[in-house]
Amino acid sequence: MASALETKAKEAYFDDHFELALDLYSQAIGINPKKAELYADRAQANIKLNNLPDAVADANKAIELDPSMSKAYLRKATACMKLEEYQTAKVALETGAALAPEESRFSKLIKECEERIAEENGELPKETLEEVPANVVPAKDVSSVKDVPDPMTVAAPPKSTYRHEFYQKPEEVVVTIFAKGIPPECVKVDYGEQILSVAVNAPGKDAYHFQPRLFGKIIPDKCRYDVLSTKIEIRLAKAEPIHWTSLEFSMEVAVPQRINVSSVAANQRPPYPSSKPKRVDWDKIEAQVKKEEKDEKLDGDAALNKFFRDIYQDADEDARRAMQKSFVESNGTVLSTNWKEVGVKKVEGSPPDGMELKKWEY
Repeated sequence: MASALETKAKEAYFDDHFELALDLYSQAIGINPKKAELYADRAQANIKLNNLPDAVADANKAIELDPSMSKAYLRKATACMKLEEYQTAKVALETGAALAPEESRFSKLIKECEERIAEENGELPKETLEEVPANVVPAKDVSSVKDVPDPMTVAAPPKSTYRHEFYQKPEEVVVTIFAKGIPPECVKVDYGEQILSVAVNAPGKDAYHFQPRLFGKIIPDKCRYDVLSTKIEIRLAKAEPIHWTSLEFSMEVAVPQRINVSSVAANQRPPYPSSKPKRVDWDKIEAQVKKEEKDEKLDGDAALNKFFRDIYQDADEDARRAMQKSFVESNGTVLSTNWKEVGVKKVEGSPPDGMELKKWEY
């Protein structure tokens, strides 16, 4: 069934029916979610439809399933170049070139990335780039022209199932996704030069994917996130101290103005105009929310679950393993943080006095 859908998807793609191809690839992935080839091909369909963040996500999944697939790196680089993430694209191209040294497209696109990066850094005159067409493909490569980046077009953001908000400081942007009771291990957050990718796959709940192209560039190594009891809080380190007029990039947005950091630090008020009649003190609101979470009064199972989450969130890796093992093996009657003790033997159940431990019948 999956192979038949894949064949139909390829036929639709080569007939330029990209939306149909995307749908057929998605159906095939639903049947065979471990086949890297399907994600790589769906990435190319997404590129043609200008679903660029989705294309990057599909290429990353293909690479995760098969790190030796050179075309997955090519698809990732193609999408990243359209998003003007030339550093990320160059890294992907260099890896792909090492896997397929006979493929000429890698070296050509690497050269284009280097030129774009140099232009961004002011190291190459703009006239130099205009003299040489960036996307000229030799006659022998015409059959592969579908993998060459087209002029950049920004895709519409994917539909969200959780509500999200953001606020900013001169040096960072804080994104809050309101998702209650999500286990930390069910959340995956990745960062690009100008891409945020959030995936939430919690048992019993619809999968959530949020992959916007950000308003400005960030520093991935300095970004971090926390999974709290009522929300996911993501802190993005700005590459430049500019004011973001929105979270997501838009071609219609005017060029942002640089914030005077020293002035902000002195006055505790950024010098950009606000459309609101009154400035919102986000730091105060954030502190108040955290205090409310801490002081929240819960009873019964809710209080026990909160207590468990708080211990688990602050524990080290060994303590977490000990808690999981002891809780599962004892059928929820023992909770230990001592891995040295529970790691060497099976944890027996310990019911309260006057009660008997029984196994569920399936």
